[in-house]
Amino acid sequence: MTNQNNPVRRYEKQYAGILQTVFGVKSAFTGALSAIQVLDGVQENAKAFSVKTNNTPVVIGTYKTGENDGGFGDGSEANSRFGDLTEIKYENTDVEYDYTLTIHEGLDRYTVNNDLNAAIADRLKLQSEAQTRKINNRIGKFLSDNAGVTEALADFTEDKVKALFNKVNAYYINQEVTAPITIYLRPELYNAIIDMTANTSAKGSSVSIDNNGLARYKGFTLVETPAQYFQEGTLAVFSPDGIVIPFVGISTTRTIEATEFDGVKLQAAAKGGTYILDDNKKAVVKVTGTVV
Repeated sequence: MTNQNNPVRRYEKQYAGILQTVFGVKSAFTGALSAIQVLDGVQENAKAFSVKTNNTPVVIGTYKTGENDGGFGDGSEANSRFGDLTEIKYENTDVEYDYTLTIHEGLDRYTVNNDLNAAIADRLKLQSEAQTRKINNRIGKFLSDNAGVTEALADFTEDKVKALFNKVNAYYINQEVTAPITIYLRPELYNAIIDMTANTSAKGSSVSIDNNGLARYKGFTLVETPAQYFQEGTLAVFSPDGIVIPFVGISTTRTIEATEFDGVKLQAAAKGGTYILDDNKKAVVKVTGTVV
């Protein structure tokens, strides 16, 4: 590939599109995430985007009907029968990048043994898959670090597991969380729930031993998740759907003609991060324990 006599050929859009597609298929914690935000050709080096936030508490008052309220009578009481006036203001909250991504690979025409364009396309796809696995690890850590509640599970016995789910279910009901809740479980805990004797067709359970499957338990959607995407000591994470925003800003993806060999260098530089509103952190519950 001669780059048509140009020193650089750019691939930002191609890489952004591939990463977005691969992430949609291979991401862990899928339900907890909104669609990944992938931008190409970003120029901001610190801030990814801003969100409008409001931390003004809701004030529920009572209508005042005293003879001196609202300017009536001698006007000595509150100047409005509706009570104090609360001003509502929103602030811009900047969301920062918190990690970087790079690609630096060489493709020599003498040794690549493939069409250079095809090889570059393959490498961008493989890089996207590798980056997705790294993002999965970061999201697992992010959910663990930002969980508003932590519950410990002493062991995988049936009574302990049922007590845990009952406690977390009551927590979400009392917090008035109305969004669907998904629990992402390490395989060991998922299998312990599958094997519970309480999960029978007589109780309306749809557990399948043949397929090792159980879609829901105690109102929660169950998703078996690879152990490597959890932090050490974390067995599961409960999360409402769609409350985490993953994002990647790609500053460049390019090939340049190499001088050290007869071929091109494939290079990329990007920044990424993950965001959740502070108010939503209390709706994330982390389960800790030891896998025996």
